[in-house]
Amino acid sequence: MRVTLPLNSIPRRLGIALWLASLISTPLAANDVLEEIVVTADLLGRERTALPASLSVLDESMIQRAAVQHFEELIATIPNLNWSGDGNRARYFQIRGVGELEQYEGAPNPSVGFIIDDIDFSGIGSVTTLFDIQQIEVLRGPQGSRYGANALAGLVYVQSVEPTDEFALAAELTTGDDGLLAAGLGWGGPLAGSERLKYRVSIHRHDSDGFRANPYLGRADTNGRRETTLRAKLRWEPAGDWSVRLTGLFVDVDDGYDAFALDNSLTMLSDKPGQDAQRSVGGALRAQWTGSALSFTSITSAADSDMDFSFDADWGNPDSWAPFTYDFISRNDRRRQTLSQEFRLASAAGEGRLEWLTGIYLLRLKETLATVNQGDYYDPFFDFGLTLDSTLDSRFESTNLAWFGQLAVAVGETGRWTFGLRWEDRATDYADSAGLNLGPGESMVGGEIAYSHELSEAVIGYLSLARGYKAGGFNLGLVPAGRREFQQEALWNLEAGIKSAWRGGRVRFDVTLFHNQRRDQQVRTAFQLVPNDPASFVFFTDNAAQGETTGLEADLRWLPDEAWSVYANLGVLRARFDEFVTPQVDLGGRDQAHAPRYSLALGGSYRHPSGWFGRLDLSARDSFYFDVSHDQKSTASQLAHLRLGYEQVRWTAELWVRNVLDEGYGVRGFYFGNEPPDFPNALYVRRGDPRSWGLTFRLRL
Repeated sequence: MRVTLPLNSIPRRLGIALWLASLISTPLAANDVLEEIVVTADLLGRERTALPASLSVLDESMIQRAAVQHFEELIATIPNLNWSGDGNRARYFQIRGVGELEQYEGAPNPSVGFIIDDIDFSGIGSVTTLFDIQQIEVLRGPQGSRYGANALAGLVYVQSVEPTDEFALAAELTTGDDGLLAAGLGWGGPLAGSERLKYRVSIHRHDSDGFRANPYLGRADTNGRRETTLRAKLRWEPAGDWSVRLTGLFVDVDDGYDAFALDNSLTMLSDKPGQDAQRSVGGALRAQWTGSALSFTSITSAADSDMDFSFDADWGNPDSWAPFTYDFISRNDRRRQTLSQEFRLASAAGEGRLEWLTGIYLLRLKETLATVNQGDYYDPFFDFGLTLDSTLDSRFESTNLAWFGQLAVAVGETGRWTFGLRWEDRATDYADSAGLNLGPGESMVGGEIAYSHELSEAVIGYLSLARGYKAGGFNLGLVPAGRREFQQEALWNLEAGIKSAWRGGRVRFDVTLFHNQRRDQQVRTAFQLVPNDPASFVFFTDNAAQGETTGLEADLRWLPDEAWSVYANLGVLRARFDEFVTPQVDLGGRDQAHAPRYSLALGGSYRHPSGWFGRLDLSARDSFYFDVSHDQKSTASQLAHLRLGYEQVRWTAELWVRNVLDEGYGVRGFYFGNEPPDFPNALYVRRGDPRSWGLTFRLRL
């Protein structure tokens, strides 16, 4: 198979922007280099070059300069990472084409792990606001031994700013168009003058209107964003070899949801706009003891999330449909509670030619869901009408118990073998108001074997084979006989890569080739049962397919001199179904959903010695299929973001413009009949954010 990156399909305006990038790129002192990064998501806590896996790491500077408020703004900079706009904020992610696209029913069963400061938010990652975030790590490929069933596709690990040895304060104020006003304050240091007790606290509030206009209601904020984040960390280093870190998190994402228009524009016609809200409270306690030969780690975490998701299912109002009556709404109120405990015992880092780690993990999850679908339809010409009023209350509980281990063995002076294994047992219990009671249980096994070799002082190569797994589940509502439950899925991933650092760390280049096979692939499709009822979709998952994915990921960081910084990321992906037959069409050989053939990001920044700086970030993404239930695709897109500012030691002021060219692009698409009286099938696309601008002021003490 040959994969070609069709650069000639990118408009000339992007080519011009690429040329401009060479004229504008981050302020560095003369002795600045790209420091080696410790990957905190790795069980052994290895450096980037020592980890035989494809990954991207975004540091605090990249996060601040390439985004404004939310993790979704950084996704385009990460190779082979995509997201589904089924909601106001990015909640569902796809790595290498693997991941969920929309709200699930029944059991939580995510494919992409999502961790914030040791707290698990897999499948509900819309709480990822970015103020006071220190590092974001994206591990691509199955993380079977590291994180188990929730990381079939990979893992996103978010780490907030750690407490510092001395008092530090950071303040931020942002204003802009779309009614944007945001402010944040973070501070910390030694507590009560103690050298052993340190803290960090931050609070941030973001308000904006959400880039939609609703002339029927006379409002511009029906898709608005009201997002509040409070973080706190306490680090205690008592006498001896102990280190204890207590983390607390409160996030209130109170966003509207009015994102789909009948003409695929940014002008909404709904009379009952919805809500996409998530209020999460979480905490984690990490205690670590390090001795001369052993280390012991305990991680306890808990989270409680209330989520409200509702929408105007007909996307219109009485004037839109007159003389017909057509009015439908859907509401989902979900609450998830998690409690986890992990113990790790490991050899001391750097001791001898052998490193090992073993541990156990326990996760207790409880989730309740109340769903309401209501609506009326009346056709005066045929004197035909119907009324929908359905409710479903459900309760799901699960207990996951896992044992895991890793072993790294040095071979000579330049080689290293790594072995990983995880065994996981899952017991579940489900009941709902429709009388369905299920309690499936299963055992799962994943792991990896990898060999890395130091090819030179600057280059390390690796080869790995990994197996990931995803738990089985069940379907609600009407399903074919014998298809109530579906089985677990397995993903085998073969990967080869090179990691390098040149010129004393000023040039860093990683490249990975991978091929994976999905077995008993879980596929979820949507079918509309009643043509004039937009809420009458059956979501049905089955082990219906075998999948195959081949691709490449490349990551370049370059500091030409003290003033310039340049980066370039490339993802090439061919994710297709080997076998997949739906009730409507045979999709064998077709690309999988939300799996663009290429994703490209590059940019740079320049800082004049006086303090003036400029930055340009560019990205391009191929078209992709919106879903597996139809063959409709997005269009290829190219985005450009610009920043100009002035920076001194204690403060920074900058003007930023996102989506400079005001490119229209789709982040989610549905194909169905939603317009009376004939209800012809049509493609409805949720567009991404248009051009926006703002001013940000930062203060550092």
